[in-house]
Amino acid sequence: MLPDNRPIDPHLRTVLKRLKLGQLAEVLSTRLAHARQAKQDPEDFLLVLLEDETQRRRQNASALRAAKAGLNAAMTLDGWNRQTAVRYDAELLQRLMTLAFVERHQHVCAAGPVGVGKTMIAQGLGHIASARGKSVAYHSAVKLFAQLKVARVDQTHTAQMRHLTKVDLLIVDDFALHPMDMTATVDFTEIVTERHGAGSIIMTSNRDPSEWIALMAEPLLAQSAVDRFANNALDLVLDGPSYRANLKPK
Repeated sequence: MLPDNRPIDPHLRTVLKRLKLGQLAEVLSTRLAHARQAKQDPEDFLLVLLEDETQRRRQNASALRAAKAGLNAAMTLDGWNRQTAVRYDAELLQRLMTLAFVERHQHVCAAGPVGVGKTMIAQGLGHIASARGKSVAYHSAVKLFAQLKVARVDQTHTAQMRHLTKVDLLIVDDFALHPMDMTATVDFTEIVTERHGAGSIIMTSNRDPSEWIALMAEPLLAQSAVDRFANNALDLVLDGPSYRANLKPK
């Protein structure tokens, strides 16, 4: 009698590769050994094997979407320490994790001082959205508006704005760190206006939205955009000592 852990037939490996199921070979030996020992029904064995492959493909697709979105693979809410000294509305965060705000095309304003975890929460929500098949785009505000300024020169501005206004969830990190010129103000206004009622934005900032208008080049445009955003946004306010203290090497 052959041992349960005997190697997979080379011909079977070849057939799996032809069917684009080559990754199954990595778990097939283990699954076969278990099936022989448990005298598993062939139909049940096939179901378990295909569920393995379905899960693997789902995880790969999620990872690819997250990478395309510009999300940091390490910044997930699984790593968020809920016992942190940072103060925030834990019930609201739990609600945000359901992504109901994305379905309703609402926004999120994560505001608070430096280091309290605004970026981690924003990216963590982005990972959840990506895992659930949503299109996501993450950008640092400074880099985003600099990139859009260059896009006006190389004739890619229209295409980039189309992408920014069509994704299910747009994350703009560290917004309003410094004054914005007319070009950035116009781009910000267009993004918020086009996404109003059609898509969600997570904005992180060290400042309250009431302070944003003074930093923009054209007050009327700024007031219009901020009013649209703020009155359709859930406010997640964080306060307390820097969360980065939790990550300091011991």
